[in-house]
Amino acid sequence: MEYLSTDKILIIDLNAAEVEEEDLDETLVKEKIGGIGMTTYLYDKYKEEDPIVIGTGLLTGTTYPASASGQITAKSPVTGKVCHCPVIYKLGVEIKYAGFDYIVVKGRSESPVYLWIHDGVADISDAADLWGKDVWEATDELRKFVGDDLLQTMLIGPAGENGSDYAQVCYNHWNSPDRFGFGKLFGSRNLKGFAFRGMGLIEVAEPEDYVERSLEILKEVKENKFLGKKGLAPILTALGEEGVDEWIDPVTHRHSADYFTPYASNTALFLDEDPGLLEESKKEEPGVLVSDLYALLGFKNSGFSAKDAGSALKACAKYGIDPFAVAKLSGKTTLEEITASFDSISGEITIPGRGIFSPWCPAGPVFNDFGLAGEDGTIAWWERRQAVSMIFGIQPMFSLMCPELTEENMLELASLGTDIELTRETLDAVVDTILG
Repeated sequence: MEYLSTDKILIIDLNAAEVEEEDLDETLVKEKIGGIGMTTYLYDKYKEEDPIVIGTGLLTGTTYPASASGQITAKSPVTGKVCHCPVIYKLGVEIKYAGFDYIVVKGRSESPVYLWIHDGVADISDAADLWGKDVWEATDELRKFVGDDLLQTMLIGPAGENGSDYAQVCYNHWNSPDRFGFGKLFGSRNLKGFAFRGMGLIEVAEPEDYVERSLEILKEVKENKFLGKKGLAPILTALGEEGVDEWIDPVTHRHSADYFTPYASNTALFLDEDPGLLEESKKEEPGVLVSDLYALLGFKNSGFSAKDAGSALKACAKYGIDPFAVAKLSGKTTLEEITASFDSISGEITIPGRGIFSPWCPAGPVFNDFGLAGEDGTIAWWERRQAVSMIFGIQPMFSLMCPELTEENMLELASLGTDIELTRETLDAVVDTILG
């Protein structure tokens, strides 16, 4: 597989402490396309060993709009279903640039380890000094050890090490879309997580046509009026929540977007610094980056000020626990009570539809109506939209905003990029396999 790919699948056996590589067969791309089409195939291939599979979409890291994401595919230790968690921020792109399209992790290590993936090299590294540290401490220590602040991490905190059902795999310092207890799964394998860094390049079969067509689609996307907005508050407002802007504005510092994504859906809150500060803060931990709509809303509805909600989200990110579960199930109304409750939370989180995609993403369209009608039709659309986005590597929140990101032009760009004819029939077959 020469194009849009690193051409490699990494197989890591934690039991044997061994690493091997497999070539990515072009026939598989023709049949499974990429993303969760491929990670589902790899999960099934190694099903007897209950693997954790990390992957990227076929378009991830290219000039197609919002081609930002990767995914984790594994069996949830909470629901018992094979589920798919988006990998967001800059991390999805870094996985591919680090030298592998797909990573399969089998077995359990006898002692704590982390996986250091860099420039086509994979190391199983001792994590004894990281085990017991929170997500922020572990990320900072790895970046200091490697000497690179751009190192991207996928780690668990104490929640995952202690086997909490609400443990998350976190990305860098921040909470993730993990509502499946994948943090518990990592902890059960003595796997602290992954560190990624790479300077890889992505070859494109028809580069001029690919870039030209990508920019045409991007131009169409930018005609949407909602792109004049930024951050989480307008999304919540569009979903019918009132008063979010006024509530969050006093602590809002800035908004940021995932790789090549036209809408900045991540909101940075300054908690111990002037939110209007333009230069870089000299304080070590001035705030928190928030991507979880419903966790933020949950703390608001519990009566928290925006500053206290941000502090609760920050504490959850450090501990490596799902902030939505904490907001919904803890029943606590102060920051002190929240942090004290992390190890005692109980209850069930409802996951819509088949329960295989994260409700971190709204279960319906955002800003545009996409011509949908009825609850059942909306859920069916949402599940297919999530599946298609995670096959091609499209930022899943943004995919709910833009009708201009179509299955047809994703297939068109995939064919231009790979020089493989990928058809609607192939895509339908892959989606059908994923949705069961």
